[in-house]
Amino acid sequence: MKHSRISLLERAAEVYDFGAALRAREALPIEPMAAPNEAPRADPVKPDEAPSVAAVRTAAAARIPVEARTAPAAPVRGGNEATVDRVALAEAGFVVPGAATTGLAEEFRLIKRQLLAAIERRVSLPEEKRRSVLITSAQPGEGKSFCAVNMALSLAGERDVEVLLVDGDFPKPDMPSILGIEGGPGLVDALLDPGADPERFVIRTDVPGLSVLPAGAKSNNVPELLASERTREVLARLVAGDRKRIILFDSPPALVASPATVLAGSVGQVLVVVRADRTTEADLRETIGLLSGCDQVSLILNGAAIAVNGRNFGSYDGYGHDD
Repeated sequence: MKHSRISLLERAAEVYDFGAALRAREALPIEPMAAPNEAPRADPVKPDEAPSVAAVRTAAAARIPVEARTAPAAPVRGGNEATVDRVALAEAGFVVPGAATTGLAEEFRLIKRQLLAAIERRVSLPEEKRRSVLITSAQPGEGKSFCAVNMALSLAGERDVEVLLVDGDFPKPDMPSILGIEGGPGLVDALLDPGADPERFVIRTDVPGLSVLPAGAKSNNVPELLASERTREVLARLVAGDRKRIILFDSPPALVASPATVLAGSVGQVLVVVRADRTTEADLRETIGLLSGCDQVSLILNGAAIAVNGRNFGSYDGYGHDD
């Protein structure tokens, strides 16, 4: 059964009127989903009835196949390696590598197909720019880190792709903790030291195809570092280290910190996460204006109660259903 292609902005028309200028932007469709810190509402639980942390983790672990809880680690180039906490991912509602397919996983498969297609067709760009993608939002709490991690995990499932997830949220570098791994030196350290090989700061995880580059040292002049020629050199080195690699940046919200605006000039695509019940039209317009350094800006709609074409990903496993 074929579904008609409906743009994100058409789907969001009941919530916003973004205007003709924004409707001209390419948009990536995604089914409604919540940020990890916004759990579904439930009836209050009495203190003596609340499950223990151990019980919650046990229940989450039970949903993950034994073979998916650990996976053979890929060869480590930079000398750093770490094990992703799959139970923590399940608890927080993220895509879990190797676990059963969910509606969320299917939605990110749709988005990554369009992202990969855009990378393939933009052959005129320098390699380090063509294969770099920025994920941001207008304001905090709109789900951009949630989308960045899920996109990275989805891309890592591709046989011909290696994804490097870069923690570019320098004021709030929590990407390693989301994955349950320790941070350390990272992008800022590579930018500060012209002689440093950025590959040695890369953390190779036990999820095949997924590596992480932490934010690194605290610095008061991160925007200036990102605007320097050294940034292009670092990205070129990281891409040259693996011809299959895609660099995925999680940046601060564009309206509260400037790194997203600066990074937009170094990437081939920007994905802006729009929270349906929170992002205002004015904020979205201003954000897209700030990201004008990149000519490929797409939108991901998050947290919207809009049904599209009756899609119900994750409910069909090929068995016990009438076709």
